[in-house]
Amino acid sequence: MSAERPAPAAAADARSSYLPDFCEARAVLAVVLVAAIIAFVLALARQSVHGEFWTELARTSAYLLWTGLLCAAVLCKARPMLARHSLRTSSLGALGLIVGTVALVSECVYWFGRLWADRFGITSDLFPERHWSFLLPNLFIAAIVGALALRYFYVANEWRLSVELEARARVRALQARIRPHFLYNSLNTVAALTRSDPARAEEAIEDLADLFRVSLSDSRAQISLREELEVARIYQRIEQLRLGDRLQVRWLVGELPPHAGVPSLLLQPLLENAIGHGIEPLPEGGTVTVIGQLDGEEVTIEVANPVAPVARAVRSGNRMALDNIRQRLELVFPGRSAVEVVDSGEDYRVRLRFPLVLGAVDPLARK
Repeated sequence: MSAERPAPAAAADARSSYLPDFCEARAVLAVVLVAAIIAFVLALARQSVHGEFWTELARTSAYLLWTGLLCAAVLCKARPMLARHSLRTSSLGALGLIVGTVALVSECVYWFGRLWADRFGITSDLFPERHWSFLLPNLFIAAIVGALALRYFYVANEWRLSVELEARARVRALQARIRPHFLYNSLNTVAALTRSDPARAEEAIEDLADLFRVSLSDSRAQISLREELEVARIYQRIEQLRLGDRLQVRWLVGELPPHAGVPSLLLQPLLENAIGHGIEPLPEGGTVTVIGQLDGEEVTIEVANPVAPVARAVRSGNRMALDNIRQRLELVFPGRSAVEVVDSGEDYRVRLRFPLVLGAVDPLARK
């Protein structure tokens, strides 16, 4: 029973840390822009009452900018502490920090205005004259605006979580579709070797066990590129036992970063298609070429094989692997990946492009 408790706890933590990171420059810029827009609107609304637009704009802008930036700084520092508590506690704590910061700024503004008046003997239009009529409305407005802002952050975070969970579920579903197919073909290869060459069949079973260890027994939807290449090489050895010298594979992947994160079983289906539809139908066999390159922040992997004329009709109807890979790449790298197919008549090339991301790629990964 105790092993199942971390999942709800993790979900609670994800919901408690719904506040954006106000330490980021983008969040600070958003606070400044919102404060400037509100100050401009308030200055326009009060112009008909006071008739001094620029004075009102300067006073309101200075107050809102200082208040907004200080609230952002306080929430930036308090965010890790708030995330450790329950959703209700963290929300009340964040609202209390907002109201408290507004109260502190309002008090400083009022007493600075009093000090100014006592020192120079005149009252400046930039500072309030009445204490409670200035403080209480500010606290009331801070409580309402802060509650609305927190509610917006929470709803936006819940929506983002639901989208990411749906993406992860789709990745798992696509992964579950391709793994039985992969296992079925591998077992067929072992079965074909059992009668003709028992020694090679034993080697194939050992390689298949390694495949289980590296990939099939791994619950992660994403692995490192080094692990993915290892899976593809083991699959090549299994097919090599069956096809012998008819199968040759050139691995030109020295430029690939080994720790780049990729969806698991990304390369193996391409190698399987290249062997099954390109090499196996050819009586003399052929060579599959795997080329990997790193161009700046983009990873490119290309699998090329000769084309057998009798296999062309079969190939046109066998798009499951390519569609599966295309969907999984799009879910992990939305709008930043591509699957390109080039059929020149003599050879068939499938090229994958996706961004370089070091470490495991997880749709729910957080900073």
